[in-house]
Amino acid sequence: MAGLGKLVKQAEKMKRGIEALQTQLEAKEIDVSAAGGAVKIKVNGGGKFLALTLDPEFLKDDAKVVSETVLAAFQEAAKQSKEYNEAEMQKVTGAFQMPGLF
Repeated sequence: MAGLGKLVKQAEKMKRGIEALQTQLEAKEIDVSAAGGAVKIKVNGGGKFLALTLDPEFLKDDAKVVSETVLAAFQEAAKQSKEYNEAEMQKVTGAFQMPGLF
């Protein structure tokens, strides 16, 4: 059962690594802009949206264009946050190999 003890220690180490990573992800800010900077979105590495800034001149454009641009910016921010999150999580969990599971 020595292997089980090693596995438990690895799981505890991975748990601590994930907890530390969650703090890091919340602190990481990702900036996304669209329409030449008329739409700016800030999201953290955990996927939480932090800020939205819209240029008042941009808001004078056609409502459909504004809506589509803002939506595209939010989608890009979510995508970048998810990619960052997954890459950082892989660094923490990728080193752990659990026999029979992977």
